[in-house]
Amino acid sequence: MSQIKVTSADVAALAGVSQSAVSRVFTPGASASAKTALKVREAAVKLGYRPNSIARAMVSGKSRIIGLVVAYLENQFYPEALEKLSAMLQDRGYHVLIFMANTVTDNLDEILDEILDYQVDGIVAASVALSSQLLDRCQNAGVPVVLFNRSQDLQSLSSVTSDNVQGGRKVAEFLLATAPNRIGYIAGWEGASTQRDREFGFRQRLAEDGRDIDLRTIGNFHMDSARQATLEMFDRGDPPDAIFVANDHMAFAVMDTLRFELGLSVPHDVSVVGYDDVPTAAWRAYDLTTVRQPVNQMVARTVETLLRQIDDPNSTPSRVALDGPLIIRRSARLPEGWTNETLCE
Repeated sequence: MSQIKVTSADVAALAGVSQSAVSRVFTPGASASAKTALKVREAAVKLGYRPNSIARAMVSGKSRIIGLVVAYLENQFYPEALEKLSAMLQDRGYHVLIFMANTVTDNLDEILDEILDYQVDGIVAASVALSSQLLDRCQNAGVPVVLFNRSQDLQSLSSVTSDNVQGGRKVAEFLLATAPNRIGYIAGWEGASTQRDREFGFRQRLAEDGRDIDLRTIGNFHMDSARQATLEMFDRGDPPDAIFVANDHMAFAVMDTLRFELGLSVPHDVSVVGYDDVPTAAWRAYDLTTVRQPVNQMVARTVETLLRQIDDPNSTPSRVALDGPLIIRRSARLPEGWTNETLCE
């Protein structure tokens, strides 16, 4: 025996309200009194009614779906950030679909086709970059895009990052105060703006004191590569006694390699500083000195920027770079007069 489909008209009749009132109750952001909403929801539960989101999207032209494109999920920074992004968007009445991408852009065309097939209202691209051709396709489809924890030179593209240049400068300021003999740098993926800007700020501040990076290797934001980069760095003569690692995820591998494979003490033999301040950085096993990315502020500004562009397609793109403090722990030697509670603002 087939079950008769319950409609909004049935709910309206039972609740004693108009059908448009039922629609308002189940439309995110629409206005309905608390009394009306209570009557409608009680009637909906009694009848087993669920609103048809697809039909509503066809009428309104809005799917209330945001596409979230991400790579590097093994990096602890992203699961935390994506959870916060998803929660905030859901609080604003949007559903989130997550799409996985490679580090490089070779699979973004296919992913973008899939995202646009879902008629998304907007896209957040975290840890990936879009070519101008891909961005044009999004703009032609009327779908705004905001980069999260990445930036690009395209003036028509909004982005939200921490201030990576300033963060790199803070690390250099701190390490210079420890009077290191030789300074090492383990880079992330060279195609990432985060890598580029952190190294730029780091070198810029070193140069102001007449210093530069003495040894540089590439870890590509992966732990295995960071381990190899560390071994390569210390296989050379006169290795560094201070290392800036482009993110925490790699820094953990660097510290493990120094201590357990090379038999060195951190920080007595080698100071290590990372970037991100993921939860593991505070574990006693690492106690990592690192630059904290202000993830809550970054998420809030990303959602604010995206929803503004959804509501007003003619709004001006924005580039946001938020300052984050240097969190001093015990993975690096302390400069004279500094304490573990000191924050480099």
